[in-house]
Order: sequence, then structure tokens, then C-alpha cells
Amino acid sequence: MNYPNLPKQYFIFIICLFLISATNCLAQDKGKLSGIITTSDGIPAASVNIILKNTKYNTITNENGNFELNHIKANNYILQISLTGYETLEQEIKVTGNETTKLNLQLKVSNKQLQEVTIYNNNRAKLFPKQSTYVSKMPLKNIENPQVYNVVTADLLKEQAITNFDDALKNVPGIQKLWESTGRSGDGGSFYTLRGFDVQANIVNGLPGLTNGSLDPANIERIEVIKGPSGTLFGSSLISYGGLINTVTKKPYSGFGTEVSYLTGSFGLNRVTADVNTSIDESDNVAIRINTAYQTENSFQDAGFRTSFFVAPVLSYKVNEKLSFLINTEFMQEEKTTPPMLFLGRSSTLQFDNLNELNYNTKLSFYSNDLSIKNPKFNLQAQMNYNISEQWTSQTALSRGSTKSDGYYSYMPDNENGLGEFAVNITKEQSQTVTTDIQQNFIGDFKIGNMRNRIVAGFDYFSQELKFGGSGYAWLYNITPQGEVNYLNPYTGTEDAPTYPTRSSVDAVLAKSGTTNYNSKDATYSVYASDVINIFPSLIAMASLRVDYFDNEGDIKTDNDDYNQTSLSPKFGLLYQPIIDKLSIFANYMNGFKNVSPKKSYDTNGNLVGSEAFDPEHANQLEFGVKANVLDEKLNTTLNYYDIKVANLVTIDPKNPLNSIQGGESRSKGFEFDLNTSPAKGLNIIAGYSYNESKITKGDIKNVFLEKGKRPMWSGPENLANLWATYKFQYGMLKDFGLGFGGNYASENAIINSDKLGKFVLPSYTVINGSLFYGNNKFRVALNINNIANKEYFNGGWGTVNPQKPRNVVASFSYKF
Repeated sequence: MNYPNLPKQYFIFIICLFLISATNCLAQDKGKLSGIITTSDGIPAASVNIILKNTKYNTITNENGNFELNHIKANNYILQISLTGYETLEQEIKVTGNETTKLNLQLKVSNKQLQEVTIYNNNRAKLFPKQSTYVSKMPLKNIENPQVYNVVTADLLKEQAITNFDDALKNVPGIQKLWESTGRSGDGGSFYTLRGFDVQANIVNGLPGLTNGSLDPANIERIEVIKGPSGTLFGSSLISYGGLINTVTKKPYSGFGTEVSYLTGSFGLNRVTADVNTSIDESDNVAIRINTAYQTENSFQDAGFRTSFFVAPVLSYKVNEKLSFLINTEFMQEEKTTPPMLFLGRSSTLQFDNLNELNYNTKLSFYSNDLSIKNPKFNLQAQMNYNISEQWTSQTALSRGSTKSDGYYSYMPDNENGLGEFAVNITKEQSQTVTTDIQQNFIGDFKIGNMRNRIVAGFDYFSQELKFGGSGYAWLYNITPQGEVNYLNPYTGTEDAPTYPTRSSVDAVLAKSGTTNYNSKDATYSVYASDVINIFPSLIAMASLRVDYFDNEGDIKTDNDDYNQTSLSPKFGLLYQPIIDKLSIFANYMNGFKNVSPKKSYDTNGNLVGSEAFDPEHANQLEFGVKANVLDEKLNTTLNYYDIKVANLVTIDPKNPLNSIQGGESRSKGFEFDLNTSPAKGLNIIAGYSYNESKITKGDIKNVFLEKGKRPMWSGPENLANLWATYKFQYGMLKDFGLGFGGNYASENAIINSDKLGKFVLPSYTVINGSLFYGNNKFRVALNINNIANKEYFNGGWGTVNPQKPRNVVASFSYKF
């Protein structure tokens, strides 16, 4: 039998329907509990705790006093209703299979009393979480942590109709995208700048999660941007001196719940997602949650596209009160074209001094949809938690990942010939990176005398293997920023026969470029410990240390490039709370490092004489600031200053430009401000500002990447600001309607700043976004408009010019079962 070639979006709908049907079947013979809680004067009571005693079932009432608990085993229960500072109410109830038990209960408080103790908007807790178990590898409140981090939650992603990971990070002070995902081998994910240093999103749930492609937001519970060189707890392989990006995924919960959504918009955007959760045994000890998404979107230029399919099944199993397991998996299929980036000259004086001279026609991609690259990704994380005692917990984690690059990758370097043109160079890759990580942590919370100690001690094994294959690079044609094409080969000086951006034409050219075959391996063995001590209830000290042994085989076909290194990474923090859980003053010293592979060495005649080994690079940060969580938790803010110094940078040997020496230094300092507040019922505001001053303090004019006195090409703008505010009407005809408004500001970005090359500056920009929405407990519809003023703006780093999206519209609809 022949089946029609149905578009992939049909299959995602089929999968969603299957999952919903399956979980509904599992939900049979289970009941539902719903109701409304009112005050003594008949007003709906928001943010009241609802608990079924001796079960996992719990929730809070919404703004209308309603609550709902699903997929409850038929039985008799005691329902507990509580509100801080008031008498707890308990009532016996009976839940019947396949039926809904409805309740209408009243608190012994008035509406006036309720407003004095409840949160203005119960959504604020979702937007501004106060605690993380990943930042310090132990449960620790933000107000108690002498380190700075920012959080982007799933609810904020929904408010802004986020369909890609890059846009989610626009809500974090001090971070900006440099490159979007290229798909190339090894480092094909998006690059960002954070506190003046480049960083990629390579960590998931505190464990390695590499990708050569893009990350899908469907399975994100929150994104944690952890600031500063965090080598002590996270090692050197996956972090930046500016910090790291940790993606926290959604976990299963007790009961049944499903949410489906559809988004459509400009440039052919179509995105459908499903989030299905259910308990699969009567005791609610085993639960499964599946998040899945299908998305297709075209570029805003004349060519370019991206299509992806994502699914993430997660299983939790509570064996008993001491032992539990969590298995998290993610599968991603992605195909896209390489985004166009113009690489300005790096070896001679720039042909263009500014954007006006470049005269870039941003509507052109200089490419075709026939030349795509695929980036399939798989990630498995298995975690076992065992409560050794009331004071100690054992956490064992295994991570296994694979990411591939399969297809065409191209880049466009400046020909530097005075003709104002760029070469289109291309290769066909077939590569794979496989990672393995094993962590064992022991987490304790105990007292020595009157001093509380919260400690984590553990070891970590991380390895990665890169198998790189494919063709060599080939030149296709020259192109100007206005789209004019010629075939004068910049490498041979001859006029070549025309070639075209099609697979057949490119494959014919690549057939003459040779092949590449490379296989490398490295591994890191680490031990670490960190202790958070309450010297007094208001005075907290943190002391941490890590030892890393780095073993690099390099190319496995030869032993000439093998090397190993050992490095120490300390971390200290001090925090004082003038008002406990409300206000803290903190300071920290943090360290990060990077292993430097040996370099080939030559004599003055250019003859290879051997190789030169180097010490690890080291970054040291001093930071201090203030954190506040005040006004009944309606205002959360952080103000901090940091100073990061990096030593042992490798630069050119002034006595022999063919060789390298160690001794370069850089410094990055600045301050950041972060504000999360709900000043009135229904109103939420997120705002941030950062200033960064980065400079090479010791380098060489012959090395344009380490030119003394210059801001590094990867440091991004000095000033960044972000704002997002939403208001949801609480009463009257507009009740449950809302609107959002915000945007981003970036100052000038010197992507090249060199006495040798010249200076090229991307201008400052302000991008404004807005939304209109209607939402209740069951469904939400919204219209988001991004870049309302249709601002033409650019990002970039390392001398690249990357045009960003013009005005675009996203309409979204979601429904909860």
C-alpha cells in the first residue's frame, strides 16, 4: 500500500492526540476535585494552600479563588486548607472514580485580612523563583547565595511567545547574542557574550548538554544564567569566564495534566507543542511527562529556513521514602540553512569603516534553501537520589549525549582586495560529538555546635569524543553586500566557470577539495567540595575547592599532541543579612580556568622543531553587591559590581611570529542591576541594566585578538538594558485581558578595534516589543508584536556583521485539559 507524503506537522498532531488519548485511558477510574475558596465576607480567596493530607496532591487557589486537582485515586481523604498566620481548615471528602467532586468552602478571614498576607499576583512566584538546587549544587535561597544569577521561567517564555532559545536570554541583564547557531561541528550552537566573555548554552540540569544546533524551549522549566567564572563547581570544559547557562527541564508531577499550544506568525512560522503529564500507578509513585514540539519557519531574507521536531519523555519513580529515580531524555531533529554572516578582514586594513560604507542589503541571504545542514541531537540524563539520613543525601547522575552536523556549512570572509567583496566558501560536514558525564554528590545539612553547615562534596568524570569528517573547503563565488556576483577566484587570480548555490553544483566543486578525517578525545577527572556555613543566623560564609585532572589525547592517530594538566579552582563567599530573608550584602572571590593545548614551535628559518606546552589560563573574580526581597516579596532586586582578571593568555612571540608565548592578560569589570517586582495586583515588571568595561591589559599588536589597550572583539556592547512589563485586568468588562510591553537596548558594539586593521562599530539600537492577551485557567490567546518600530539592527563578534529580524508578529493559542 502506498501512503501519501504528509507534511511533518500532521504527524505531530497525531502524536499529541495519541498521548492525550493514552493518558486519558490511564486516568480512568480516577476522579477530580475542584472548588472555590472564599473569605468570610464572600470574596474569592487567592493564593490559599490546598493539600490532600498524606498524598502528593497540592495546589493553590487562583485569583478567582478556584482550585483543581486531577487524576486522584478514588478514596476518602482529608482536605487541608491553610493560609499563613490563620487557622488551618480540614474537611473529610470522598473522591469517586470518573467523577468530579465539587466543594465550596469559606475561610475564617475577611478580604481585608487576606490582602494583608497574600501575594498580589500568584503568578509572581512562577516568574521570579527564589531558590535553585543547581547554582551551588545544593538547595540554597537566592538571598543566601553570595553569587549572582538570573532566571528566565517557562511562564515568561509563554508571555513573550518565545519560539527560540536566543530570544529567551534577552530577559537577562548583561548577556547578548553574538552569533546564532551555525550548525557546524564542535561549536555550532549560538554564541553569546556574558560579562565580556563568549559563552554557549552547554549545560542541562547541571550536567553536560552539548548541541551543534539550536535548543527548543518546549521542555524548559527555567533558564539559569550563573554569573562569573564558576570553575569550582562546574569545571572548565563547558563554562566561560563570564559565567554559564544552565537549562533546567520540566519534571513529572503527581496527577494528570495536558496542555497543547499552537503559534503562527511572520515568515511562515508554524509551531505546535504538547505537554502531557500523568501518574501511571495507583500509588502515584511513578509518573511520566512528555513535552514535544514541531516548528517550521522561513528566514526574513530571500532564502533560508529552519525545521525542527523535538520530543522529551521524562520518567520519575519514587521507590520509597529514601530512594527515587529520574530519567530525562531529549531527542531533536533539526534542519536549517546557515545564517548569513559577513566576516570583515582580519589581516589587512578594513575595506569598510562603518555600516554606511558597507551598504548591506539585509534582505539578501547570498545562499539557497538547497544547501542545508542537519543537527540531530540526543541527550539522556539518569539521576538516583538516596536519603542516607535526615542530614545526608546521595545524588548519583549519569549523562550521555550525542550531537551531529550533517550537511553544508558556509561562511563569507572579506577578500581584503579593495574591491569591497566577500568570498562564499563552503564545506560538507559529517561529524559527531559524543559526551559522557558521571557525577556523584553527597549533600549534607547539619549543625556543628550552633553553626549550620550545608555542604556538597563529589567527584565528576567528563569525556568527549569528536569524530570529524567531510570534504575540504571550496570557493563558490564572490559577492558584494549588495548582491553582485563574480567568479574571479581570490586564491588563484583566475576567472573560474560559474557555480551556483545548488547541491549538484556545490558537490561538483567539493569533489576536488579533498576530504577531512579527524578523531579526537579528551577526559577530565575532578573532585570538589563546597561548604555554606551559618556562622550566625545572619552571617553566611562559603568556601569551595575543586581539583581537575585534564587528559587530552588530541588526534587519536598520533601521540605527538597528547598532554595532561592539573588545576586548582577555589571559591569563597561572604554574605550578611541585616534583615534575614529580606536583605543581604555579599562579596565573593571566584576562579575559572581553561586548559591550553600545546602549540607547534619553529626556528627562525621556519623549520618545525617540536611543540611548546603551556599552563592553564586562569580567571579570578572579585565581586560584591546587595540583594533584596522586600515588600512582602513583591520586590526582588540585585545590584552588584564585579572585576575579572584573566592571566596566562597565549599570544604571538614577538621574536618569532610563527611561535606562541604565554603571558597575555585581560580585565573585565562592570556592574549589573536586576529588578523583578509586582507593585500592584496583576502588574509584573522585569527590568535589568548592565555596564561592562573590557580591555586587553597585556598583549601584542601583531595579534589583533590580543591587542593591548583594546576592547576584545567578542565582548559585545558596553551597555545593555532589558524591560518587560505585563498587566492583567482583575475586574470589570476587561477581566482576564492583559497587555505586555518592553524591549532591549544595546550601545555601540566595536566588532573590530585595532591599530593594525582599523575600527568597525555596529551602532546602538533600541527594539520595542508588545503583546495583547486573554487568559484563564483553561486557555490563553495572545498576539505578540516584536520590533514594533521595524528597527534595522545588527549583532556581531569577532568581526562579523549579523542582521536581525525586522518587525514580526506571533499569534498563539494554548489550552489545558
